[in-house]
Amino acid sequence: MKQILVRAAVLTAYFDVARELNFNPTPALRRAGLRRAMLRDPDQRIPANAALDLLESSALLSGFTAWGLRMAELRQLSDFGGVSLLISHQRTLRDAISATIRFRHLLNESLAMKIEESGGSAVIREELMSERPQRQAIELAIGVLMRMCASVLGGSWRPRRVWFAHGAPTDLAVHRRVFPCGVDFDSECNGIVCAAADLDALNPRADSVMARHAQQFVEMLPQLESTSIGLEVRRAIYLGLPAGNATIECVAESLGLSPRTLQRQLGAAGASFAELLNDVRRQMARRYVESSDYPIGRIAELLGYATHSSFSRWYVAQFGVAALHERGRRGTPR
Repeated sequence: MKQILVRAAVLTAYFDVARELNFNPTPALRRAGLRRAMLRDPDQRIPANAALDLLESSALLSGFTAWGLRMAELRQLSDFGGVSLLISHQRTLRDAISATIRFRHLLNESLAMKIEESGGSAVIREELMSERPQRQAIELAIGVLMRMCASVLGGSWRPRRVWFAHGAPTDLAVHRRVFPCGVDFDSECNGIVCAAADLDALNPRADSVMARHAQQFVEMLPQLESTSIGLEVRRAIYLGLPAGNATIECVAESLGLSPRTLQRQLGAAGASFAELLNDVRRQMARRYVESSDYPIGRIAELLGYATHSSFSRWYVAQFGVAALHERGRRGTPR
């Protein structure tokens, strides 16, 4: 898979948090293969994995487990760059989220995002495509999403809960500030739960003329990389695996295609659905096994396996070692 790049703007407020903590970021930057100068230009392209590594290293070295979330607390919608003007003038929250999804290539190519509705509830989901540990990055992403929704709807934004797939930290002070609605950890996915009706609530600041001008401007901006059917399928698999919806039928439907058309397009790109599914599972397995946040049985569920034993057999076949043994080798608590 081609290296995924992101704008350095995804790390906006990183140095602000470092100053608050009186933390020297140089060792963490060095670990991630980054330099201060690379983060000064918000449009500088940096490897997504390097951004993830920087956040995790900084949280580990500083002992501050809410590093990513504190960054989100300091962010503004304007940090989205040119896309922020388009988002701020969308007619409804649903339109704002759709615009974010459509132009995510200008923000973060590793971001997978969708809305799932059931009955009167909706979940605005976000996942990041990487095999790296990403507690800090996913809390940053969900925190930024929460602030974006509040910016669009103002005082009428009333989320019900926030979900994180990872476990709870020991200190929840920042989580309580950013998510007054409450947080559930060890959830089936990462996202914000709200009333489905809230998605169609009107944005009081929407201006259709400004939205049209903003879209024309955004469409002229250079992409981080060209979109591909393989990348879109990967995103859909990341979002579908925890709920058991990573079948070719479900993925094709989410992309507005028939399974046959999806197979044909993947074939033309030199890929297959089975290969992409297995590759995503390998990436996610590496990430989860490396983290102490996920018991082995929980990892099996998140990867779409009905039983612990079936996941264990697959893991050994893929990596030549049992997941528990891999954890012991890495020094990760079992």
